[in-house]
Amino acid sequence: MSELVPGGNTPLPGGTLTLRVPGPFDVSALVTGDSGKVDGDTDFVFYNQPTAPGARLHGDTLTVDPAGLRPGATRVTVVVSAADPGTALGRLPAPTLHVTGPGGRPLARFTPPRPQRETVLLLAELYRRGADWKLRALGQGYADGLAGLARDFGVDVADDASGASASTSAGSTSPSLTTPSRWSDAASRLSGAASRLSEVAASRRSRSTGTPQAASTAGSVSPAAASAAGAWPGSGSVSLVGPAEGFLTLVNSARATAGSPPVSLDARLCAAAQAHAADMASAGRLGTESRDGTSVHQRVTATGYTYLTVGEHLVSGPRTPEEFLDYCLRTEQARRTLHDLAFTQVGLAYVTGSRTGDTYWTALWARPLMPGDLARTAAEVTDLTNRERARAGLPPLATDALLTRAAQAHSTDMVVRAFYSHTGPDGSQPWDRAAAAGSTRRTIGENIACGQRSTAEVVEGWMNSPGHRANILKREFTHIGIGFASGGKAGTYWTQLFGA
Repeated sequence: MSELVPGGNTPLPGGTLTLRVPGPFDVSALVTGDSGKVDGDTDFVFYNQPTAPGARLHGDTLTVDPAGLRPGATRVTVVVSAADPGTALGRLPAPTLHVTGPGGRPLARFTPPRPQRETVLLLAELYRRGADWKLRALGQGYADGLAGLARDFGVDVADDASGASASTSAGSTSPSLTTPSRWSDAASRLSGAASRLSEVAASRRSRSTGTPQAASTAGSVSPAAASAAGAWPGSGSVSLVGPAEGFLTLVNSARATAGSPPVSLDARLCAAAQAHAADMASAGRLGTESRDGTSVHQRVTATGYTYLTVGEHLVSGPRTPEEFLDYCLRTEQARRTLHDLAFTQVGLAYVTGSRTGDTYWTALWARPLMPGDLARTAAEVTDLTNRERARAGLPPLATDALLTRAAQAHSTDMVVRAFYSHTGPDGSQPWDRAAAAGSTRRTIGENIACGQRSTAEVVEGWMNSPGHRANILKREFTHIGIGFASGGKAGTYWTQLFGA
């Protein structure tokens, strides 16, 4: 293992990398090309946008698959700030970066000199040289926080009211960042304003990684045939291995021990799991996205399965269902997913590459979206929002059918047209969408989020971001509409639309 000093670098192996910064810190990442500038809405990974192509954030741990990054990406910069808002990094222990490779093999560790007045620290960067990737220790801090970071990464900070008419305030975040619009949330995040990040992010979807090895070809089986035969997708292209009931018995026994209700096998989830496992085996790497950019969540919705909540295990290494389950039970976040009370159905598949014999597993956990779930979800978000307003001594927001229609349309649109922004692909803004739905309210505000699995998690995330919190606690707002849609790159997309 390499002990790095500022400016030092070390080569990295192929496959998925894990970067962890334990302690009272918020972890985030910026994905850039050779220019060192951000290129789009998904170039920033943080608590309210925990996934991007090739990168995912789980609490204090960032997982990066260099091969899965967006086209043109040559650098991933790891950023830390204090988890407690307003705290200078000099008042905390120096952050330590722990880097591990496939199979959990320690690769490098870096502790920068203790920061002083800095509020944001560029801790390290992954960068590409030719066909290979390296890690460079940085330790560069910004005493001016977001302003310095924005300057270096090409983000233009603008006033919040820009783009709004005299009678309409955007109110989406504070401040509003226009290059790109998604950086409006990054502003709050990088200034250290998001508190209790580790508590919020700890409940996010689990991704388990075993020991990935290169597999040049993968076999396949028919999920429909597996379902009809009472068996689950098996190894290579030879045969089905093991009855589905056997896998379910193992899973439901583990869930019963934890006090969780049993789950049932779903053929559509099995089909999505099979397709994703086959792609990972063919590529020889773990990842939430395939080589063509299709996410595991998009595979689920492509089968016709619409979910209320979803989780996944992506693992390589185990050779039997027993070994797979044992691995999940020994890993905290994977165990949390396996025991999650919210899940009612599961699909599982593994594929073994025919040349090397390396096995890749995909387990998909979900609760299907049923009639009434959208209304119940919206009601829960509204109730949790009003609880926060009550704590602040503010009157509750009333549900508005037209705002609800506009919010739901925006969440659905983000999934269908594969974007994540307050600005629609057609240039529409929140107040435009409200007006198109028939609303005549003169003041409009919007909060969005993606990747959260529950109503409690998404409201807590918004409350931990000053811009979103300001919308929730704005005295002038009197009405609210909620939108939720499943699918897309991140898995879930949420919209709060406020009006007065």
